Amino acid sequence: MPASPSSSAQTARLAVAARLREIMLDAGLQGQELAALCGWNGAKTSRIINAKTAPSDKDIRAWCTACGADGQAEDLIAASRAVDSMYVEWRRLTRTGLRRLQESAVPLYERTRHFRAYSSRVVPGVLQTEAYATALLATVADFRRTPDDVAEAVSARLARSRIIRTGNHRFAILVEEGVLYYRLGSAETMAEQLRHLLSTMSLPAVSLGVIPFTAERSMWPTETFNVFDDVQANVELLSAQVTVTSPSELALYVQAFDRFKDLAVHGARARALISKAIDSLS
Repeated sequence: MPASPSSSAQTARLAVAARLREIMLDAGLQGQELAALCGWNGAKTSRIINAKTAPSDKDIRAWCTACGADGQAEDLIAASRAVDSMYVEWRRLTRTGLRRLQESAVPLYERTRHFRAYSSRVVPGVLQTEAYATALLATVADFRRTPDDVAEAVSARLARSRIIRTGNHRFAILVEEGVLYYRLGSAETMAEQLRHLLSTMSLPAVSLGVIPFTAERSMWPTETFNVFDDVQANVELLSAQVTVTSPSELALYVQAFDRFKDLAVHGARARALISKAIDSLS
């Protein structure tokens, strides 16, 4: 796993490394001795112990066998794989296309009761129209050179988005005003998308706020993120998706969301900004 900007991922990786070190010491071995038993050089052992290199499943099994701790291997492998899911490059997530990525999030959406979403770039997925989602995902597929399953991915995203009209869910969504002007697709596509925002604002489960260009900032625009209940946050970087579960790190995203909420306008003032953006397309 590459160096991750997520302290959740790094903390978990360090915990796996610490457990491997303890197993080695409990066996009465030093790094060079363990390396010789595993058939690799001492530098690799050092990199694993210091969480500079993520051990493979094979590495963990060899390590545990060398230390006479085969019974601990599977738990360590599971822990290591869990870390990998905290920081996942988009090229890995989308190597078979975009549809499966949309579908994989369905269980998380279904069990979440309180959604908080902040976007500085695009209209959040649950509020996207078919044409806007098509334009966006086609751009993503082109940039990331993924297999062309855009139509299927759009259908999956729209199916997932029906959750805003069903069940016991609440959606608090904040967008920067620039999102209303960043054009994906034609002018007609953008106008339809913006009108859709106006209509979804009337849904009882949805609270949509817009942060005006003119807001006096107490919080700078950040990367797009979603908070699912108080359990996890998903952060969208250009290169990867980061899953945040560490309570202290999760609290930062909740704090940032609250600051963004204080900057945003809602109701009639938000509608006015959206209507202004629609007029600019004429």
